[in-house]
Amino acid sequence: MPNPQKVGFISLGCPKALVDSERILTQLRFDGYEVSPSYEDAGVVIVNTCGFIDSAKEESLATIGEALEENGRVLVTGCMGGGDQAELVLERHPKVLGITGPAAYEEVLSEVRRVLPNQHKPDPKIDLIPAQGVKLTPKHYAYLKISEGCNHRCRFCIIPSLRGDLVSRPVGEIMREAEQLVRSGVKELLVISQDTSAYGVDLKYRTDFWDGRPLKSDMHALAAALGDLGVWVRMHYVYPYPHVDKVIPLMADGKILPYLDIPLQHGSPTVLKRMKRPAASEKTLDRIASWRQVCPDITLRSTFIVGFPGETEAEFDELLDFIQEAQLDRVGCFKYSAVDGATANELANPVPEAIKEERWHRFMALQQDISAQRLSRKVGQSVEILIDEITPDGAVGRTKGDAPEIDGVVFVDDSSGLRAGDVIKREVTKADNYDLWTR
Repeated sequence: MPNPQKVGFISLGCPKALVDSERILTQLRFDGYEVSPSYEDAGVVIVNTCGFIDSAKEESLATIGEALEENGRVLVTGCMGGGDQAELVLERHPKVLGITGPAAYEEVLSEVRRVLPNQHKPDPKIDLIPAQGVKLTPKHYAYLKISEGCNHRCRFCIIPSLRGDLVSRPVGEIMREAEQLVRSGVKELLVISQDTSAYGVDLKYRTDFWDGRPLKSDMHALAAALGDLGVWVRMHYVYPYPHVDKVIPLMADGKILPYLDIPLQHGSPTVLKRMKRPAASEKTLDRIASWRQVCPDITLRSTFIVGFPGETEAEFDELLDFIQEAQLDRVGCFKYSAVDGATANELANPVPEAIKEERWHRFMALQQDISAQRLSRKVGQSVEILIDEITPDGAVGRTKGDAPEIDGVVFVDDSSGLRAGDVIKREVTKADNYDLWTR
């Protein structure tokens, strides 16, 4: 039997792109290809690109260039593989062998077969492929993508032009994948999409079936069903629509994690209007207050943009007032960056880079104080910790309020008998702006 052909793979960008990479790699394995960890052994290298902002595009283009230099045979997929972005790739790197867009699983496989025909077919006795597919995350947590695309038309974002309008997966299909992941040892499911709270809108919330029982295709029904699997369930990219209120009691009852990642972007009503965001800041503050009444332990994370075109000092002050009142636990902040194809580029009064920088520092200083105050309240409490890794100095894990790679961590000084994926309880002894220490 001939040896399988080997494919190199580089995955860039957000968790949603990571899930795309996992699916492509799973398809390649099913088709008999092996994945090579080095340029030298690979018959072709696939680069799954990110094209959301200019810095991500430059990273993608640089990575393609490196792969071409080191290997010479490169296929490009992902967000830079569609529309005008593909032209940019070809302009910079005309020697790439093929380009496909985001979530184009079958097209990628067809391109690989075209440039690297493979006569090897997997032997089920030897070439074992996990039932849950190939995963790029640690064994104990996994991203669960519930939909593709987005129906919003925010002025700073080009996701709809890259990935199209909202397409929700059938709820039964999602649950079968989640169940398989839990069977494989996953202890935490991270629910992701472009807009998790819009899940099922395009399906008109139709009923599907899982494990013989009817299940509605909406966010609440999905969250409740995932909560029955007995693992941590974390909700990401949730717009603060009124129907999200129905999910908070599930958190209070311990069915899913008391954690919401809500991409708010700003606190000034006039800036939000210019951004064409789908929610108003005043209603969001009321909603946050009501969520905390129902579930006092809820952890709220968000991201914001400073320096959006036309942002005045008064509007920036409104943003600072907003985060002071909202008292969010985890916050990321970005300086506005023009993106090719975004309608925000047409807006008047761009904010000078020096002012963006100064506002970013003021924002982060305030939010660090808020974060430190909120984390200090955990000192003396006993918290559950999911262990991510064992180190020479102990162990590093996360509480229910920490998503991997974007939030804080917990340092555990005694790791004897512990393994990645264990869930333990420890008393918090110290806190700083972002992290916790326990004994």
